[in-house]
Amino acid sequence: MSQETQVERSSDDEKELIKYAAIFSRVQGTLVQQTPQVSGDQNTETETTAGTSATENKEHRPVTIGDALQATSITAGTKAVDRSDAAAIQAAEVRATGQTNIMPKGLAATAQSAAQINARNTNKDKTTLAHVLSNAKAKLPKDRAVTRQDAEGVMGAELRNNPNITTFPGGVANSVVAAARINQSHSQSSQN
Repeated sequence: MSQETQVERSSDDEKELIKYAAIFSRVQGTLVQQTPQVSGDQNTETETTAGTSATENKEHRPVTIGDALQATSITAGTKAVDRSDAAAIQAAEVRATGQTNIMPKGLAATAQSAAQINARNTNKDKTTLAHVLSNAKAKLPKDRAVTRQDAEGVMGAELRNNPNITTFPGGVANSVVAAARINQSHSQSSQN
């Protein structure tokens, strides 16, 4: 890989993290002042009333699994729930709660039911990620900060259950991976 390609990729990764930082801030209910919002190739600045930049926040609250799932309802909310989404949501719920069984009426049970119904449903009226994951943080009985191991587990579940062995851009795995990267970068910067 050429050095120019690495610089472009690094820039794209940074733009994606900035986008997710803004989404996680919104999910966490904090206001972010002058956080670049990435849309396409353009950066636009938006101002709000209080707070500091998400990347400069000294009192950073770690992004939780619930935050990442709820962010997915924003980034990929219109996507119909399929088997790979249900598996990723189950992996995330298990990691957040520490319970190995599926909770009745929990996020994983709802996602699995939606995926089964969507697979049989030929209509365009399918259950979406937004239906399942809206207010996800409140629906989890326990929640904790996302770690790299959580991201790997959720990513693996989504990949194993997708016939094309890919993840959906902005989907469950991508949101959890972004949350882990943000938590890791804040952890490293607070140690310096």
